[in-house]
Amino acid sequence: MIKREKALRVLREAGCLEKVIRHCLSVERTAISIANRIITNGHSIKLELVSVGGLLHDIGRSKTHGIEHGIEGGRILRSIGLNNLARFAECHIGAGIPADEAKKLGLPAKNFLPRSIEEKVVTYADKLVFGDRVGTYEEVLRNFKADLGPRHPAIVRLAKLHEEIQDMLNGCELK
Repeated sequence: MIKREKALRVLREAGCLEKVIRHCLSVERTAISIANRIITNGHSIKLELVSVGGLLHDIGRSKTHGIEHGIEGGRILRSIGLNNLARFAECHIGAGIPADEAKKLGLPAKNFLPRSIEEKVVTYADKLVFGDRVGTYEEVLRNFKADLGPRHPAIVRLAKLHEEIQDMLNGCELK
């Protein structure tokens, strides 16, 4: 596992703008905060993995700001030997994307849904962070509905992810 300082160096060496790096730092802080509360409630989670995954989730924005930045990020991370972190880049887009939707979006027909608790926490934290400002779940939900339409399947996935995180927090709402 690489250390936090190395992850920040990797972002800069990949060519990420400072605004992207500030966003990644906010996602990392938010994800660590959520993860610490999950640990307090008796669940096991790898904090270092959450930290580095939160930092590197948007590395693909060094190449593109479209939806494919997640796939590009996975490619970048694999190309530098960070295979174990590639899914953080690939699975944070939307609230995760199943293979059939990925194909319709012009992405590889692969399941891009977060699986591990660490991937889920980083994905959720990324949804809560707007630029470098932390918002609320309700704000995220409003934005998803406005951007995608009220019946888009990503809204159901977002709600499911929110419920999973809330369950791990024993129902304690995030502030």
